[in-house]
Amino acid sequence: MRAKPPAPKAQDPRAQARKAALNALKKARRMADKGGVELSDWEGEFLGSVAQRIETYGRAFGDPEKGGAGQALSVNQTIKLKEITAKAKGERKPMKRGKGFTRKGRPEAEIETEEDEG
Repeated sequence: MRAKPPAPKAQDPRAQARKAALNALKKARRMADKGGVELSDWEGEFLGSVAQRIETYGRAFGDPEKGGAGQALSVNQTIKLKEITAKAKGERKPMKRGKGFTRKGRPEAEIETEEDEG
């Protein structure tokens, strides 16, 4: 008769989220070091401080409205971690933020060429 495989340990979802977040932070730092990508001072400080808060408090944010109850990182922290990981991989994409206040209508290139001609 064969023995049954051991039953998986029931782990607390918060502990799982905490462990996953710490692993993601370590992975981002390792990838940056391995790939020779220079992280800015802010990015290095972000990775260190978030990891420290997760180890101390179990989550990296205090306001419950900024993230899920069982999550270790807030929504914005998760986005920044993904951006840092992409930078470390070399897949750096420009941030998709607004273009500011621009005229709706003719593109600026057309406006400049018309002014130069006249």
